[in-house]
Amino acid sequence: MRPMPEIENGLENQVADLGFELVDLDWAGSSVRPVLRLRVDKYDSVPGRGLTVEDCARISRELEPWLDSRESLSERYVLEVSSPGVDRPLKKAVDFSRFRGEQVVLHGHEVLAGRDKRLQGELLGLEDSDIEVTAVRLRLLDGEEIAVPKSEIRKAHLVFKWK
Repeated sequence: MRPMPEIENGLENQVADLGFELVDLDWAGSSVRPVLRLRVDKYDSVPGRGLTVEDCARISRELEPWLDSRESLSERYVLEVSSPGVDRPLKKAVDFSRFRGEQVVLHGHEVLAGRDKRLQGELLGLEDSDIEVTAVRLRLLDGEEIAVPKSEIRKAHLVFKWK
């Protein structure tokens, strides 16, 4: 299923109007029966105190009338709303600022910083130019600090710490 920008933008606004943050939207299924998988969070959540099952159910109920009214979306759509999980993806610049100091994993398209396709470390923040984010700064497990160009990162997520 191809993403529909007008639906994506609308969903982000609808979720925000409900007081939540759209972390990720995945399109699956077919054009006849599209599956929209939303990962939603509270703006002030911290690991262990995030979205509840009741929140997910409420968000789903509130979004359905809006989705039902979209002519570009098949009426046979499936909506799945869940929390971002303990390995919350980091997608936006604000995510990398918000979770500064947390353990993260970066996955690369190729080898990152001349080391590996997967790097884990403490998130130190971002490097940016006047126009855009250019790199993610990490303190690796061996203590070395590096900057990984954003263009080389395929995905990034938090690391859950078992206690």
